[in-house]
Formats: sequence, C-alpha cells, structure tokens
Amino acid sequence: MPASLPASAGGTVSAARAQGAPHAASARHVAGRWPDGWLLGSLAAALAVLLPIIALGWVAVQGSAGLWTHIGTTVLPHAAWNTLLLLAGVGVLAGMLGVGSAWLVTAYDFPGRRVLSWALLLPLAVPTYIVAFAYLDLLHPLGPVQGAIRGLLGYASPRDFRLPDIRNLAGCIVLLAFVLYPYVYLTTRALFMTQAASLLEAGRTLGASRAGVFWRVALPLARPAIAIGLALALLETLNDIGASEFLGVQTLTVAVYTTWVSRGDLPGAAQIALAMLALTALLIVLERYGRRRQRYAAVQRLRPMRPYRLEGGAAAVAFALGAVPVTVGFVAPAGHLLWESTGRMRLHGVSSQLWAATWNTLSIALAATALAVLVGLVVAWAVRLSQARRRPRLAAASLRIASLGYAVPGTVLAIGLLLPIAWFDDLANVAVTLAGGAPRMILMGSVAALVIACTLRFLAVSIGSIEAGLTRIPASLDQAAATLGERPGGALRRVHLPLLRPAVAAGALLVFVDTMKELPATLVLRPMNFETLATWLYAEAARGTYEEGAVAALLIVAVGLLPVIVLARAGTRDGDRP
Repeated sequence: MPASLPASAGGTVSAARAQGAPHAASARHVAGRWPDGWLLGSLAAALAVLLPIIALGWVAVQGSAGLWTHIGTTVLPHAAWNTLLLLAGVGVLAGMLGVGSAWLVTAYDFPGRRVLSWALLLPLAVPTYIVAFAYLDLLHPLGPVQGAIRGLLGYASPRDFRLPDIRNLAGCIVLLAFVLYPYVYLTTRALFMTQAASLLEAGRTLGASRAGVFWRVALPLARPAIAIGLALALLETLNDIGASEFLGVQTLTVAVYTTWVSRGDLPGAAQIALAMLALTALLIVLERYGRRRQRYAAVQRLRPMRPYRLEGGAAAVAFALGAVPVTVGFVAPAGHLLWESTGRMRLHGVSSQLWAATWNTLSIALAATALAVLVGLVVAWAVRLSQARRRPRLAAASLRIASLGYAVPGTVLAIGLLLPIAWFDDLANVAVTLAGGAPRMILMGSVAALVIACTLRFLAVSIGSIEAGLTRIPASLDQAAATLGERPGGALRRVHLPLLRPAVAAGALLVFVDTMKELPATLVLRPMNFETLATWLYAEAARGTYEEGAVAALLIVAVGLLPVIVLARAGTRDGDRP
C-alpha cells in the first residue's frame, strides 16, 4: 500500500482480493461507455436548478398581452429605475468603503490595525433587513439618537428638532453599502496582500507618491478582485427585500413579492422576475468583463508589501477611519439589538411563539444543510471521476449549472418553483386518487418546498467548498484505491470523506447560516401560520413592534457571527501580521 494512502483505506485490500482485478477492469470499461450514477446524479441536480428558471419563463408567457402592457407601463419603469439607482449607489459606496479599508489595513501599520483587519468583516454577520430594522428604531424621532441630540441642544419636542427621515432611496443605499462592503474588502485585501512589494517600490522609485502608487499601480492590479466583490455585493442588493420594503423603496424584488402575495398574480410576478433575471445576468457579465484580463504569473519568492508605520495623530485618524464602517455596519445595530433584547427578556421573557419560530428556523436550516451537502458531494465527486476518465465536459457543465442558484434572487427562485411544485402535486394526486385517497396539496405550502428552495439557492456554496477540498487531495489516492479494486463510492466513503471533513464542515456552516438568514424565498413558500426568525422579524417590523423583533434579530446575528469568526481566523493564518 502506498505511504500516502490513509489508514481508513486499509480495508480496501480485502475488497480487492475478493473482487479481483478483472472485475475492476470490467467496471471501468462499462463506465467508459455509459454515464455512471454519479454523473446522472450531477445532471439531476443541474436540472433541478434549471427547472424553476424554465418554469418562470413558461408562467410569464401565460400572461395576456394586456398584462404585459400593464406591467411594462406601470410597475416595471418605477421599480426598475429604483433598482438601478440602488445598485449604482450601493456599488459606488460599497466599493469605496471596501477598497479604502482594504488598502488602509494592508499598506499602513498603526495601533489597532490587527483588530480592524478582522473587525471589518463583522457586518457580514448582520443581514441587510436587520440593519434596516435596527436603524429605523435607532433613528426614530422618539428613538435614542434623536432624543440624545435634542437633550444636548436643549429641545423638548420632536416638533422642535428632528433628523431627516432615512426611509428613502438615499437611506437604503447608505445602509446596504455599510453592510455589504465586506464582500469588496475580502477580495480586494486578499489581492493587495499578494501584490509583490517590488512593483510598489518601483513606482516609488519612479517618483510616485504613496497616493500615486495606490491609484496608478495597486488599484489597476486589483480591478479583477474589486469586480468580483462588487458583483457579490450587488447580487445581495438585488436579493434584498426586507430592507427595501422597510425603507419604502419599491424595487423589483419588492414588486415581485407584492404582485404575487398581495394581488395573487403569478404571471405578473413571473414577468417582473424575468426582468430581475436579466439584471442578474448583466451583473455576472460585468463581473466576468472586469476580470477578463486576469492572468496568473508564477513567482517563486513573493515578497509582500511592508506596511508603512503611522504614529501620533496620523495613526489615530487611520484607526478612526477604519472604525467608521465597523461601527455603522455592526456595532451600532448589534449593540441596539442587544440592549432591546435584554430589556425585553428581563421584563417579559421569550414568548412561546418565538421559541417555535426558532425551532422552525433550526429545522429548516439543518434539513437544507444536510441536503445541500449531500448533493454537493455528488456533483463535486462526479467532476472528479470525469476528470480521471478524461471526460470532464458534461460533469463540469452540470457543476456550473447547479451553481447558478446562488446568482438567482430568492424571490425569483421561489416564484419559479411554484409551477414545478404544482406539477408534482398534480402527478402525486393522480396516484393518490387511483389508490382511493382524497387529493390534497403535498409539496405546495409545505416545509419540504421551503427546504428544496433553500437547497437550490445555496447549493453553490456547498459545491464550491467541497470542490476546493477535493483539489487538495492528490489523484494518486484515487489511483491507489482503484488499483485495490475499490469502486468510486467506496473510495469516496473510505478515502476522501475523512480528508474532506474540514471542507464539508465549512460548506455546511455557510449553508446553515445563509438558510437561517434567508427571507425572500421563505416569505413566498412558507406554510400558513409558519414563522421563522426572519419572517417573525419581518412581521414585527411591519407592525412597528421593534421590541418583539429585537430578540429574533439578535439570534440571527449571533448565528451569523460563526462564519465571520472562521473567516477572521483564516485571515490571521494567511499572513495578517505587520
């Protein structure tokens, strides 16, 4: 047995003796002629992701010409214009915050820099709708901020002094940007840390100032990373429904939800959803265009830049600038939620309905995580087997299609799932009727439909994590297992899974947290009288009872901190040292 083969694969020796080499060769011959079960499973996963998108187009076509005209003249122009303005504003502000903070903690050294390098990730733990929920209470005319300002200025009533209302497009842009800038920060800082110091030093030698080196050398080299981060931030902006609705901004996402839920107009909702899909495709094209010239050069000994030491007032200003995004995006809303939740629980405890919503949230998140990890293993393993057999195209195509769900906004995915779910219920009821039973809804309005939606939405996260883990396992282990007569499933179970545990755990954690925070798909597909923490918070915000929703919001934020802690620790290991 090769020395690199794990001990867990030792049992394959007896299997090889029992099966014999001729049987293994025959299996490989059959696999070379027909698609194996792993590839078929991967294709089924890709079809499951494509089906809601296909159904969306089918439902949209069912609308009458008059409906298309009505949607195109009354709903789409206003909602599309608001969405475009929101995307443009969030893109500019999140880009400035992300790139600026990444350059600050990479190019300069000052007291508190290490803390800021991971604290700048903290807004990722707070969903956009929770930040809007918190700031609506914080900045309310009768809230703590305006009350404190009036007290300092000597005003007695909100009629005498009040701050501008944040329930508008500008307020929505600012709040979303301060929550979503970490996507740009993460990708840009990773690239800044890998830029060779010789390039920056060459710019300084040629007479460029430190600002000139940033604008003329570092920033152009970072364009691909900035494009990726901005694309992720804008996709999250497009997926948002809670913050936009709380702040009174009629976006395409809000229009899809209200058209279906309030008016019961499925074709109209599908038509607006198609416009959202077009915007999503445009964002993906722009992201690819932004890194079209990205190339990797082999550098034997890369010497990263040495941060410039700041002292005195300059160091204090640098720390203050880095602390602003953290304070606005995390500290202020999380601190307010903690204060409100503590007061609520001290006086009234936690209601039984909130405990039920917590249990519902955990159940859906665990089920979706288990299903996403299982399907992700099938898809990633099919690609691995196809590469070994030198037939990677079909498996690679299925992987790319199966990963599309993350790029589709939750509301669009949920609307697209309604028709396939109805088809399934119709077919199932035919069998139930033939068996003498009464027809009923099986998937429609069930928890299973919600689990399926979350699985398809976040399947890309699971696939990406598992595929990254598989690339770190040498192909020699596959060859050794095959030589010993082990089938692909046995090799995955005995050899690769023990080595994939960290990657599987990371993917499962991200899927679990994303599912707990998911609001748009849950609002559309949840059963009657079924609440999760996200929908509970949404309902309380709609009623204006912020104290009740604070506990649910704090629970979501606490769980959301888990992947941020993992990212922060990874950043420290990857060289976050002065």
